[in-house]
Amino acid sequence: MSTPALEVVEFLLTASIYSNDRSLDENDLPPAIRRVFWTGAAGGTNDDTDDASETGDAASTGAGFGRGRRHRGGISRPLSATNTTIREATGVDRPWNAVSDLMFTERDDFSGSISLTERDLAERWYLERTDADRIQANPTLAKHFEGHEDLAFDVDYEAAREQNRPIQADRVWIDGLLQEYFEDEEDEEMLDLVEVRAPEEVDITLDDLVLTPNQESEIEKIAKAIEHRDYLAQIGLREIGKLLFVGPPGTGKTSTARALAHDMDLPFVEVKLSMITSQYLGETAKNVDKTFEVAKRLSPCILFIDEFDFVAKTRRSDEHAALKRAVNTLLKSIDNVSLIQDDVLLIGATNHPDQLDAAAWRRFDEIVNFPKPDTGMRSDILRVITHAMDIDEFDPDAVADATEGMTGSDLRMVMREAVLEALTENRTTLTQKDLLEAVQDFEERDNLKNMDMIDGDHEALVAGGDLGAASDGGHSHDHNHDH
Repeated sequence: MSTPALEVVEFLLTASIYSNDRSLDENDLPPAIRRVFWTGAAGGTNDDTDDASETGDAASTGAGFGRGRRHRGGISRPLSATNTTIREATGVDRPWNAVSDLMFTERDDFSGSISLTERDLAERWYLERTDADRIQANPTLAKHFEGHEDLAFDVDYEAAREQNRPIQADRVWIDGLLQEYFEDEEDEEMLDLVEVRAPEEVDITLDDLVLTPNQESEIEKIAKAIEHRDYLAQIGLREIGKLLFVGPPGTGKTSTARALAHDMDLPFVEVKLSMITSQYLGETAKNVDKTFEVAKRLSPCILFIDEFDFVAKTRRSDEHAALKRAVNTLLKSIDNVSLIQDDVLLIGATNHPDQLDAAAWRRFDEIVNFPKPDTGMRSDILRVITHAMDIDEFDPDAVADATEGMTGSDLRMVMREAVLEALTENRTTLTQKDLLEAVQDFEERDNLKNMDMIDGDHEALVAGGDLGAASDGGHSHDHNHDH
């Protein structure tokens, strides 16, 4: 069980061991410690000093683009353990208070640094209180303690390093690379077209999703392709790693792509093609080139291109020639990017596969269908959504039966409505009735959203109007929220 003292001692041991073992590199440090010492990262440098006051504020850890960071600085030795660096890495509010009564720690009142006076004693103290999972999550400690005589369990340094998120997936590395690449102000406008997320910033995993067998199969295949990229290159199989997700809004296309990035520890580069508007005419083709160049420089990564039907719309229309040039550049760029050669997994997504032409289809080696969930999937989705909720006599199958045609995104909105309605009555325990009433409320709002404002029954929009009569025209559900 973790305690503040255990957290601080683990940090002090990691800093001491890393500082003295020159065979270790950045990928041997856990991300929480690594980000504190990455040169140029806001909120932490290797020469950080802290005032002697325990009440001093932790340094800012903002992670926005363009804050004066240097990309190539890396992590310098020795690592400085101060109230600030320990607080930022461990979350322990008063680090010195947590370990001040231990006989093997001391603090320099002038610099605020905390150190180990007897590392052997600190190691014995730590090993009596830690477990295999903690050490396996810290490659620096795993290497140091592997085969240690006082260790009551086995640890594997190579496995620990393999499981540790690589530095290239950290926000500080990504920000440094972007700043290095986008040196000019004009280039920075490119970031209006691209959103780059570090895996740590993606708050969804594949375990949070309910997938069809086909979706699970394709994800497993692409995971194996990423794992065995060298083998695929060796046998000459290079046309792999370009997926097209197709399906209605709200069926999980974007969520699945992001969850892949989280679970595979890959930076997530997201592009919305509709953002290429008249604001960027004359520069569109250049910006498309830049997008793919960013993905290649951040590799290995996932490049997610949303609203891919925009390609076909533009090719068929009489739009400005610059837009058509941009689309042609996009198609050529897709041809020139490869999972095997460039370490870029390309995922396109569209709500309107019927609008894609042959030129768009043939760019992808796999098509993954995202249909609206059937009754069984809706029941499973409801179980996932409500896993942390308190619901009396919860019957997800009954709710699933009442939500025919709804997507996973719709179900989340239904649950949100049920929770908020209960809170208005000062309740945190929901009932089955709350859920079914929230379903009905959602369908009524959906009817309003889909009502034809020109030909429909305008009286239905005022108090006493009959929503049911107004919605008899049978408008189809088209929920525009793809989560």
